[in-house]
Amino acid sequence: MSAQIIAIDTMGGDSGPRLIVKASIACLKATPSLHLALVGQPSLIEPFVSGLCAADRARLQIVAASEVIGMAERPGQALRGKPDSSMRVALELVRDGKAHACVSAGNTGALMALSRFVLKTLPGIDRPAMVAAIPTRSGFCQLLDLGANVDCTAEHLYQFAVMGSVAAQALGIAQPRVGLLNCGTEDIKGNQQVRQAAVLLGESRTLNYVGFVEGDGLYRGEADVLVCDGFVGNAVLKSSEGLASMITDRLQALFRQGLLARLAGILALPLLRRLKADLAPARHNGASLLGLQGIVIKSHGAAGLQGFQSAVERALIEVRMNLPARLQGLLDNHLP
Repeated sequence: MSAQIIAIDTMGGDSGPRLIVKASIACLKATPSLHLALVGQPSLIEPFVSGLCAADRARLQIVAASEVIGMAERPGQALRGKPDSSMRVALELVRDGKAHACVSAGNTGALMALSRFVLKTLPGIDRPAMVAAIPTRSGFCQLLDLGANVDCTAEHLYQFAVMGSVAAQALGIAQPRVGLLNCGTEDIKGNQQVRQAAVLLGESRTLNYVGFVEGDGLYRGEADVLVCDGFVGNAVLKSSEGLASMITDRLQALFRQGLLARLAGILALPLLRRLKADLAPARHNGASLLGLQGIVIKSHGAAGLQGFQSAVERALIEVRMNLPARLQGLLDNHLP
């Protein structure tokens, strides 16, 4: 298998190089075809790679970047004021063909702005959209946008639907069911942008549009791709993560209440562990920025070791699928 080179922004996120480098090295050891470009301040990265064996060290390079984009910085400031930031340098490696993908846990707004500036969007796409797989009763649903675009027009929502459908096809779903997230299923429900987007989607001859889907329909698996603006999508994503944690915590607390409950808990422990693993946000960490001329994966800023590993693994999947090229090849059939 040919090598996959992933550029890692080691300075982003809440924990910085300490956690990100450790998680990246775990992926390196688990995937013989993986090569890493760790981007950031060498003096902060080198202590965490000094113990690698020669074979693993040969698949890793440290790329110096002197500046760091803070989590609270405005995207414009990051774009204009920090030309040597670790995030920008990592994206430039992808642009220049020196890496196949970029993974960052840094500032979401800055990552979106820099990605659009450095990599550009695919022809026909105005804005990239952030998408991730949400667990449902029957499998997964690709939910987008997750926060990259708070204010969207009907045309943007239509483009998100096209990109989500193409991405789902690349993941093996022949005719992905595309829905619009709304506060009801009736035609009169929703804001103006959503209703206008419904008209555009209903007129499409190539998309398998199934209409409006309410929030509970997401988890029932009523759509393979569910489209919304970034404000709504981010709220749904964070609510899903909180709900999953609450359910597992409540079940564990119930099984500690009394002797009979403890005995039941012992019997149910394997199932509880499986449920917790299936719903764990860390397992599904890593949102893809669709619509760019390159692969960019956004990790949650507070992700732990397993979470950041999941983001790197998502990047590997998209590199192996050559997702941007697939998107480009199919967009012309979908866009009006």
